[in-house]
Amino acid sequence: MSNEFVTRSLDEVRFWSRIMKEHSLFLKLGFRCEDTQLINEANQFYAVFEAIEMKANAFTVGTDPQTILRFNQEVHNAASHIWAFKRKVLGLILRCQLPGANNFPLLVDHVSREAFYFRNRLEELNTGRLEPLPDAIIDENVFFLRIMADHAKFISHLLDPSERKLVDQANQFSHDFDQLLFQAKDLESMRPQSQTAPLLDQFLDQNRVSVKSLRDFKKTARDLIEACRIKSIIHPLLADHVFREAERFLFIIDMFENSLTGKPVPALHNVMD
Repeated sequence: MSNEFVTRSLDEVRFWSRIMKEHSLFLKLGFRCEDTQLINEANQFYAVFEAIEMKANAFTVGTDPQTILRFNQEVHNAASHIWAFKRKVLGLILRCQLPGANNFPLLVDHVSREAFYFRNRLEELNTGRLEPLPDAIIDENVFFLRIMADHAKFISHLLDPSERKLVDQANQFSHDFDQLLFQAKDLESMRPQSQTAPLLDQFLDQNRVSVKSLRDFKKTARDLIEACRIKSIIHPLLADHVFREAERFLFIIDMFENSLTGKPVPALHNVMD
């Protein structure tokens, strides 16, 4: 137990509790007006993660590690419950029990994968069983490359079809990130032999270039949506949500790059004293 444990825990909880809170809102907006039970459950999860977010923001890096360990356990429980809720919703959609609702099955699967990732990260922190750097580099990139590919698909399908240029750009990003994901999966299946510093360094460099391009596209789309300059059914908060996740991925890539090359690791930007 150390300050590093506290710092990393607060960084994860502050980032992902906000994401979970927003997922609750997006799911609620996609339900039909008659789905009152599901809407109520989504509202409850929104309140739970808003309270977690506020509590996390009240802690500092000087907080007693045992307090943070107990807090992580509480958040782990909440993440497990919202994961189960998301999987329940996915099952209802795939069994055609919510006809006319507006949550894509892939979107619900996507947000459930993020809940499972968050839950596992808290487990790793509390048990001290963090992956070795080479494994973490591959696994985190496999996870986030799929997230980025999904985002491009969602943007394409939620833009108005008349926004042909933006739809084409989103589809191209979807294709590019599918290819990057396939490459990452190849590197994954070749390990441990693939886990050489030159290969991992090139892997990070290549992904960084593509994620920066997607991040910039998301920022442009977000700004246009907020200014009501393009036609879409994308909630402005969703546009900002996917932009923040791209920023998160870029930060993780840079952190891995610095660890791999021996450079100083940048301070976690979500943690404030």
